[in-house]
Amino acid sequence: MSVLAVMEQRAGVWNRMSWETMSAAGRLGAELGLPVGAAVIGGGVATLASEIAAKQPGKVYAVDHPLLAEYTPDGYAAALRQLVEYVKPTLVVFPHTYQVRDFAPKLAASLGRALVSDVIGHRVADGVVTLVRQLFQGKVNADVRFLTEAPNFASMQAGAYRADQLAASSNGGSPEGIESFTPQLTESAIRTKPLELFRESQRAVDLTTAEIIVSVGRGIKEAENIAIVQKLADALGAELAASRPICDSGWLPMERQVGSSGQTVAPKMYLAVGISGAIQHLVGMKGSKTIVAINKDPEAPIFEVADYGIVGDLFQVVPALIEEIEKAKR
Repeated sequence: MSVLAVMEQRAGVWNRMSWETMSAAGRLGAELGLPVGAAVIGGGVATLASEIAAKQPGKVYAVDHPLLAEYTPDGYAAALRQLVEYVKPTLVVFPHTYQVRDFAPKLAASLGRALVSDVIGHRVADGVVTLVRQLFQGKVNADVRFLTEAPNFASMQAGAYRADQLAASSNGGSPEGIESFTPQLTESAIRTKPLELFRESQRAVDLTTAEIIVSVGRGIKEAENIAIVQKLADALGAELAASRPICDSGWLPMERQVGSSGQTVAPKMYLAVGISGAIQHLVGMKGSKTIVAINKDPEAPIFEVADYGIVGDLFQVVPALIEEIEKAKR
């Protein structure tokens, strides 16, 4: 009986949502009174397992096999099913990534279980876990409980849990060690063959890895004015992003859209410039550690989630901010 966090890495590089998932597992374990474990899957993952052990007080499973060196849904689902049957966890949690969305439903179905995806929070009462996920593009929060016996499965939305709270949310204590787990896999059982990784374009940007994001909305008025916000992003060393209307108009590429139909981000700081705060946009960024909003409308919904708000004309506020930032750098 335990809570098991399945971490995600590619070519030895962690997906940062993995640490958020470990934080979620730590909180769930503490509230349920269960030990917390973590697993990393791949080929030659001993070093990665050691990195987990430095932060994870429970057992760390290094799921290692040459056929797992490159991701395949068949390989991952088969290997993790064997691990789950060996560990017998109560709850298995994943980061809600494209890769997890590919293999986790297959894994859960192979064990006759469902996967609760895109979880944004949870409650525990009388030893029963209630997971919270959003419906209708974030307009409704739904409570979900498991009716099946363990193991059960859930994936956690980006930004729903804070990786910087990992130490506080874990159960504490010394690492119990790393256990190598070699699944029984055959080449014939893996039906897909990995090819070159797909990229939408050479300019493609992964906003989920950005620590600071400056995002622009319809308040910018014209495409030519985006240069003003770009200067602010450059001054802060930030990535430039946008709400859907900006990308729909072709003023910025779709890869820079944040929201329910774009990327879900959770940077250290999210600066929203001229964004009113429609629910479709808030869904994609409200997990940010610090949210700063600039809008001339004091009733704009964005201020309801902002940690700091500036009510004013962005064409006056942004140049003044750039000037002060440049002064501070000197």
